[in-house]
Amino acid sequence: MANELAALSNELAAAVEQAGKSVVAVHARPRFSSSGVFWKPGVIVTAEHAIRREEEITVTLPDGKNAPAVLVGSDAGTDIAVLKVDAEGAPVKPAKAAPVPGNLALAIGRSEDSGVNATMGIVSAVSGSWRTWRGGRLDHYIRLDLTMHPGSTGGLVIDVAGAALGIATPALSRIAGVAIPASTIDRVAAEILARGHVARGYLGVGLQPVELPDHQKGLVVLSLEPKGPAANAGVLIGDILVSLGGKPVADTDDIQAALEGHAVGIAIEAGVSRGGAARSVAITVGERPRKD
Repeated sequence: MANELAALSNELAAAVEQAGKSVVAVHARPRFSSSGVFWKPGVIVTAEHAIRREEEITVTLPDGKNAPAVLVGSDAGTDIAVLKVDAEGAPVKPAKAAPVPGNLALAIGRSEDSGVNATMGIVSAVSGSWRTWRGGRLDHYIRLDLTMHPGSTGGLVIDVAGAALGIATPALSRIAGVAIPASTIDRVAAEILARGHVARGYLGVGLQPVELPDHQKGLVVLSLEPKGPAANAGVLIGDILVSLGGKPVADTDDIQAALEGHAVGIAIEAGVSRGGAARSVAITVGERPRKD
């Protein structure tokens, strides 16, 4: 038994040592540093909520040296920020499959003073696509039952084989910390690197769920943004939206799901009931204004 525990201990230590070669300390907020991960050469991803300033950001590299970093952009909805640095770290190895509840997980962070730090726990819950309270979408909901120290925010979450499950954040769930999945990081980071932010579609309407006489559900248009996408397409107050992109809509989550898979600037077909008559309206999806 002692030999088995020693072997496990050594394997975990080796996994932490290897993962630490990809992890940096990010100095972008008062008092505490956070952590970040070399996701590709010269590109670091970290937790957006831990970035409190846009300039004078530095990172402590795996070799202990400090280097300036440039904020490329961030996305509050998924709590992802992307930094560029003139340095390279060890590339991460994403896990081939989503974890299951009960799997062991380690969160790897770094501080300027103590270097690599680690905390261990389990994956306590996993589900499919999940919308955060901030309005973003994670490809998987991966809830972590482990201690998340302030400095480990934005750090690398790995399985016992050292494969990356994602990065750690306590900001997306009021219940527990979560791992932002590697596939979500790939998607969001690519868009941030391309345009500096994540474009989210919107229609420019205020909606309320209603039930139609045939028990079909829909959303009645209560308000229209002047010169917004829906208004420009001819949608009227009092219209009832029953489908979007060919799929029925019964609440605002259905609207968001339809828009997420649709590019900004491209028309989407909306099924509308107006005065009891069905009609189709092509709405060119707009880009949701971003809050500064």
